[in-house]
Amino acid sequence: MYIVGELINASRKVIGQAIKEQSSEYIRQIAREQEEAGADYIDVNAGIFVEEEAACLEWLVKNVQAAVDLPCCIDSPSAAALERGLAAHTKGIPMINSISLEKDRYDQVMSIVRNTDLRIVALCMSDKGMPQTRKERVTIADELVNKLVQNGVKIENIFLDPLVQPIGTNDSFGVEFIHAVEDIRRAFPEVHFMCGLSNISFGLPDRKYMNSIFAVMAIAKGLDGLMVNPLDKKMMANIIVAETLAGKDRSCKNYLKAFRKKKFEF
Repeated sequence: MYIVGELINASRKVIGQAIKEQSSEYIRQIAREQEEAGADYIDVNAGIFVEEEAACLEWLVKNVQAAVDLPCCIDSPSAAALERGLAAHTKGIPMINSISLEKDRYDQVMSIVRNTDLRIVALCMSDKGMPQTRKERVTIADELVNKLVQNGVKIENIFLDPLVQPIGTNDSFGVEFIHAVEDIRRAFPEVHFMCGLSNISFGLPDRKYMNSIFAVMAIAKGLDGLMVNPLDKKMMANIIVAETLAGKDRSCKNYLKAFRKKKFEF
């Protein structure tokens, strides 16, 4: 399972304030805590700053890289901001979040990732808007994967995001996402997945509980990447157990390792 720690996002008030005040040590501490909790990548997002986004993203990347040995997931729809963040990145191979079939976004981001070893989050979205059904997601995924591969992106570096949408707005959004994961996994066994899981519970009470159950259901169908809060011990425990039950944990090694380190909290 690929875990992207989601906490360094300027839309969170404490992070937005830390960026404004240039509180380097606070950002570094959040990065360290996520690394210790089991994150594989540290997401950095400065989207609320708009005109200053590129400079803020560069600052975030530098501070995260100074604090941990993990690569960043550089999170922006702006090619200019992505390039600024990449220029500051020094440890490991970063992840770019994201590209889609929306023409402007596709053209700009493709110019960055073409013929590179960068990991790339590929949103199952086009100029027609957000997909509603599994079929729409699979159709977009098929076109997007093939275009990326044709442009020199290794298939194993593609992290498809079938786009989680709030079940509170449509009863079918949960199952349509899960079935899309299963269909895409069958069509492209070498690709990975990445998604913002918490979108499923937007607007509903007891969101953490719903998010955890949804993660377990999606992992059973082939999901292998999540953008989550790795400090949420219950969520992380559910992920480990789900992977073990889905046959993705040979001889239950990860389960036993987590048990010995007392990582389970239910």
